[in-house]
Order: sequence, then structure tokens, then C-alpha cells
Amino acid sequence: MNDSRRWAALAVLLVAEAMNLLDTTIVQVAAPAVHAELGGAASTISFYTAGYTLPFALLLITGGRLGDIIGRRRTFQVGVAGFVLTSGLCAAAAAPGFLLVFRALQGASAALVIPQTIGLIRVLFDGAARARALGMIGPVMGLAAVAGPVLGGLLTDAWSWRSVFLVNVPLGLAVLAASGLLAEDRSASRPRLDLLGTGLVVLGAGLVVYPLLTQWNGYLVAAGVAVLVVFALQQRFRGGLIERSLFRGLAFPAGLATSVLFFAVMTGLTQVVVLFLHLTQHADARTAGLSLLPWSCGLAVSSFAAGRWLVPRFGTRILFAGVAFLAVGIVGLAVGWPVLVALAVAGTGTGLFTVPFFTAALALVRPSETGSAAGLLNAVQQLGGTIGVAVLTMVFLATDVTIACWTAVALTLAAGLTAIGLIRGTRAGTPSELSRAGV
Repeated sequence: MNDSRRWAALAVLLVAEAMNLLDTTIVQVAAPAVHAELGGAASTISFYTAGYTLPFALLLITGGRLGDIIGRRRTFQVGVAGFVLTSGLCAAAAAPGFLLVFRALQGASAALVIPQTIGLIRVLFDGAARARALGMIGPVMGLAAVAGPVLGGLLTDAWSWRSVFLVNVPLGLAVLAASGLLAEDRSASRPRLDLLGTGLVVLGAGLVVYPLLTQWNGYLVAAGVAVLVVFALQQRFRGGLIERSLFRGLAFPAGLATSVLFFAVMTGLTQVVVLFLHLTQHADARTAGLSLLPWSCGLAVSSFAAGRWLVPRFGTRILFAGVAFLAVGIVGLAVGWPVLVALAVAGTGTGLFTVPFFTAALALVRPSETGSAAGLLNAVQQLGGTIGVAVLTMVFLATDVTIACWTAVALTLAAGLTAIGLIRGTRAGTPSELSRAGV
């Protein structure tokens, strides 16, 4: 394959990645407009986000396994086709229940697409070109996070909330048409699917998250925790969903805990801000989307600064500055700072955190474990976002924005504490591991 076809194939993968990740944030701003048209309880607003991110998170690893078994290009194509179909169905939904089902199927389709990206890039490129290609994934993820709320607000205001889903259809069809540029690839070992483990984690997480979204009693949460304990035992002794060797030291488990807490705040806070602006300030979708622009700009600028200057100079401990900025920004929201100022500070903290966090979390991961570790981190990140939307929205609807913000501050400080374990864990690595990771 010549160079022009390789880079065109990379563009196909990156557009698909952006499209799938964008749907995590783009619907947050549109969700109040959906609720206004379709009706339902106020809690359904959060379902439109969590209904996508939960299956997305829980099926990511299984999606990666399917790519190993039946081929990464084929799995990618099935996922994109499913994403296009479910996007159209979301746009046509006439009732909240139908939209929630279609959003869940859309998230499941995204879980087939995202895990294939790294494997297909490794087939397309080698050497320095591979490093450049893989290095483009991070900026695309950042762009999706930055653009999502603003784009969601503008599309909803200019046309309707249905356009937020319809925009995926031509993009997805273009990706599908160009997917022939991708080379087929599958794992030589053909690992088995752990259907029992997948079923247990889906059931357990669903039982935990659903009551939080609907403000039901805690019995389902307790049952969900029990199922997740069974899942952990199954993975320890017989399961093949999670690479057990990743848990040999402190760093990676602490990284997973930090990821859940931090991304719970990151995703849940933006949902609360949108609900606050819509329900309390009576802002329209465009105003809500543009109000999140300082958050997005702060995130973009600080991410660039962290990757270019701060992490090379100060190391991964710069993530604690990110935690501090995020906490200060949320406290500002709680005590009445102007929303735009508080969000700019909080967004700056988010960018300062994310770049060193992923460096530290993967610092001691062996090369043979990189795919499994990255997939698990991605899944936990989405799961944390789902939990954050559920918990912070529940608190906001039951009390007010001030209590929701203080809850987010507590979660942020907890993320800072677990990050101490992450950084200490990386210091236990060998000199060669630390040099390779840049920590």
C-alpha cells in the first residue's frame, strides 16, 4: 500500500473514532431539548448520556476480542454500520423508551469500532510513521471532547435535537464506503470470548447505575455490587476478559480507581452545568453549549501545554496541579463565581490531568499488555463518566447545584488521593521501565 492510501486509511479510522467519542458529549447539551419534546421524568435527561456510555464502556473489551477473532476490519465495518443505523433510529425516535433503547445499541456499536483503531494502525504503519499515526489519536479524542458540547448546542438550536444524531449518518456512510482502504487483520492466537464475564459485568454495572439514575432504593445497588464481586472472582480464577497480570503492582489498579473518580467528575459536572442552565436559568441549547466553551478552551490549551512543556519538565506529578485546578473551579461554581470563569479554571485542570495521567497509568505496563491495558483504561473511563452522570445528576435533582458541586469536589479530592498511589506505584518500576515511560 502506498503512502497516500495509508494516510487516507488513517483518516478513515480517526473520523470513526471522533464520531463515536463525540456522541458521548454532543448529546449532553441536546438532552434537555429531547426531554422537552418527548417528555418523561427529569431523570430521563441523564439516561440519554448514560444509556450510551454504559454499554460503550462495558462492551469495549469484548469488542476488542471480536476483532481478534473475526478480523479487525470486519468488526470495524459491522460497528460503523450499526452506528449509522442506530443514529438514524435515534433521530426518528418518537418516545423516550425507544430513544433509550436505540442509544444503548448505538453505544454497543461504538464498542465494536473503537478497540480496532490501534490494531489497524499497527498494520498500516511501522517505525516512526506508526508513532506519528498513533500520536494522532490523543488530539482527536481531545477535539471530540472540546467540540461536542458546542456542536450539540449549535445543531439543536439551528435545526432540532434530531440533527445531533442525523449528522452521524453521512459521516458514517462515508467511513463505511472508504473502509476498503483498511487491511484485514486478526490475532494469530484467536482468544476466546468470555461471554459469562461479559454478562456478569453488564448485569452488575447495570444494577448499580440504574437506581442512581432513577433515584430508586439501594437494594438494586447492593445486588449489583454482589454481582460485580462474583465477576471479580470469576476473572481471578477462570475469566479471560481482563489481563490478570496488569494487577501485579499498585500503579495500574490505582490508575483505574483514579480514572473512575476523575472522569466521573469530568463528565458528570458538564451534565449538571447543562441541567442547571436549562432548568434554573432557562437557557436554550445554543447558550448552554456556548457556556461550556471556556471549559473546552481551557482543556485544549492546558492539554497542549502539559504535553509540550509541563510533563517533559516536571514529570507526571503535574497531574496533581490538574486536580487542584479542577477542585478550585468546582468550588468557584459552588460559591457563586461567574459560570464562565469557574468552567475555564475547571477545564484547565482537566487538561493538566489527562496527559500525565495516561502516561503514569501505562508506565509499568509491558509491551505485550499495552492493548489490554489501554482497552481497560478506556472502558473504565467511560464507566466513570456514566457513574458521574448518574450520581451528580441525582444529587442535583434531589437538592441543588451547590450540593452537586460539593459532591464533585469530594470526588475530585478522592481522585487526588488515589493518584498518590498511582505515582508511588510508578516509582517502584525498574529504571528501564521508568525511562521508557518518561516518568
